[in-house]
Amino acid sequence: MRWMIYGSTGYTGQLVIEEAIKRGHRPIIAGRNPDKLDVLAEKYDLDYVAFHLDDATTVAEAIADVEIVYHAAGPFIHTSDPMIRACLATNTHYLDITGEINVFENTFSYDDAARKVGIALISGAGFDVVPSDCMSAYVAAKVPGATHLETGIFGFAGASAGTTKSFLEMAPKNWWSRRDGELINGDFGAENITLTLPNGKERFAMSAPWGDLSVAYRTTRIPNITSYLEMKPTLATLGRIGYPIGKLLLKIAPVREFAKSMADRFMNGPSEEARLTKQTYIFARATNPSGQQAAAWLTTLEPYQYTAKIGVLAVEALAQRQPIGALTPAQAFGADFTLQVEQTTRQDV
Repeated sequence: MRWMIYGSTGYTGQLVIEEAIKRGHRPIIAGRNPDKLDVLAEKYDLDYVAFHLDDATTVAEAIADVEIVYHAAGPFIHTSDPMIRACLATNTHYLDITGEINVFENTFSYDDAARKVGIALISGAGFDVVPSDCMSAYVAAKVPGATHLETGIFGFAGASAGTTKSFLEMAPKNWWSRRDGELINGDFGAENITLTLPNGKERFAMSAPWGDLSVAYRTTRIPNITSYLEMKPTLATLGRIGYPIGKLLLKIAPVREFAKSMADRFMNGPSEEARLTKQTYIFARATNPSGQQAAAWLTTLEPYQYTAKIGVLAVEALAQRQPIGALTPAQAFGADFTLQVEQTTRQDV
């Protein structure tokens, strides 16, 4: 199997390279900067190709002889669509690690085109959003006629520059929620929840536009979805005050570009120690109108560590199963797919 990691020089891309090599793969590494790629290619003894995404012909030529593209170069609001179009033109399977709702919606819009040429387009094949999507599918299957779904993410250890820049691109846009099957613009942190984690600690979380609002809806068709992210109550309060101002400022392109340059300088991602020692907890609960509900917790690795491992597993599963269409991770690989990651356990509440 020939497959490519585009965005190889980024924080997550390099983790995926290392995990791929551990599992016996020799992916082609790719990205926009030939100098950085040359260093990585020598370090890992891999082939590389450098290309930008602004010319469709160039992209198609670069990926024409690979079976799968693993796309790790964000912000995906700018980079995903050109790569998807090239994959459709060359009959190449596509995976990415976006968490951006607009990107998920765009990927799903290519479902007919993907089925026509016999490829899979799967956005969110990392911590965004494999574990929460699989958990959503798991609890939804236990509750006939579920109308409400809640997901919660707890235990972040830090963010990389790429993750931060993607957030800066999303922040000026809507603070989404899903109600009655529709994505609607909600208020910053309008809902909150306090839960006891599997480790016995209580944690506060506020509603946020996690990718589940798009992906879990596609997986489960539950019309009302609220996703929560862990946050200290004081920061949530400050966020509700400051977000309207920040949103306006980030709509100004020079301000947004300056913030992204600061992310490149200062957002280095979690340390190796944090990646190897931290745990993350994912909560999911489905409820139907009669009050029947099912809830469960997933305990797993630190998010970037998880992303590297599940990403390579997704490449392997895609090559083996050959699903077709614009799919969610749970649709492509099943609700138990997340359990293939080491040190991952699921428990019903």
